[in-house]
Amino acid sequence: MHKIALMALTSLPLFAGFFPSTVQTSISTVEKNNVSIKKALPVNGMSGIVIHNYSNSLEAITSYLTQTSSDGSAKLIGNDILQHDALPTINTTVTAGDKVIGGYLYNNVLLLAPDANTYAKITSAHSKKWIHPDLFALFLSQEGDAHPTKANLATFAKEYQVGLIYIVRNGSAVLLDPISGQIVGKKAMNNLPAQGQYPFHMRFEEIQTSWFSKSGKGNYYQVMESI
Repeated sequence: MHKIALMALTSLPLFAGFFPSTVQTSISTVEKNNVSIKKALPVNGMSGIVIHNYSNSLEAITSYLTQTSSDGSAKLIGNDILQHDALPTINTTVTAGDKVIGGYLYNNVLLLAPDANTYAKITSAHSKKWIHPDLFALFLSQEGDAHPTKANLATFAKEYQVGLIYIVRNGSAVLLDPISGQIVGKKAMNNLPAQGQYPFHMRFEEIQTSWFSKSGKGNYYQVMESI
């Protein structure tokens, strides 16, 4: 038999400061879509994956969850983990004792910045696996979307294994968890350009249509505030 959607899960790095730490814990109780976890995640709104052990060293991700309270209360938010039409959806019920990794893939970060200088400063300051915005730009072009939204960021994150969206706003930076749709980090920023490249910094001068170009109409900071 083929082993479908089974994963070899390795140790995950911890972050400090602005970036919430990845935490490994387990499910304590389950009541429909509401669960509690043994060790609370660092920030409410963080998402995590639930992993079921099928014995014989076989494990699979069965659901997402998001923490709703600092006491470890959480909510199951879907089991559409794999984006592949040829693979079946895993229907294993979440049960007490299942492993939880909060902040799964938080080392994989998409940065939306106003210009190349800001992008370079941020990416050089943090040791992350940076998902280049060119890839997101191509995704938006294929989807026919004019600018980033929580919905298309969530879809992109699932397809390309992105854990966090680092968004530079006017005077601040925020971390969006694209799975939960919640802000899980915020800090002040200065020395930002008065105007940003619309809809965000990327290396392409133009993608298919004029709305997605350096000369495209729109306000970078207004778009980022709307996410």
